Amino acid sequence: MDRSISPANLKKLLNSTIVVLLDVRRKSDLDASREKLLGATWCDPEQLEEWADKIPKYREVVLYCVRGGSVSNTVVDALQERGVQARFIEGGLEGWKAADGSVTQK
Repeated sequence: MDRSISPANLKKLLNSTIVVLLDVRRKSDLDASREKLLGATWCDPEQLEEWADKIPKYREVVLYCVRGGSVSNTVVDALQERGVQARFIEGGLEGWKAADGSVTQK
């Protein structure tokens, strides 16, 4: 499975599929921003071992951090090792917004 999804492809996917959206920004990054993707659930990447096994293996999972870097890659690796169909948004939340992806205030 691909490790990432472009904002444009995510927009298409959201129109046709029920997707589990995970916000895996570090707590400090989460606290610094009021924005998130509609329907996203925040999961603390520092506590990955506590929640990773609760993510459904039968659903499409898309996650994001601020810019789609090391945090997203680490979480995708861990979830894929557990059999979860996980990908991260290329460019993270910033890439999503740059592609005119909609966000909501948390």
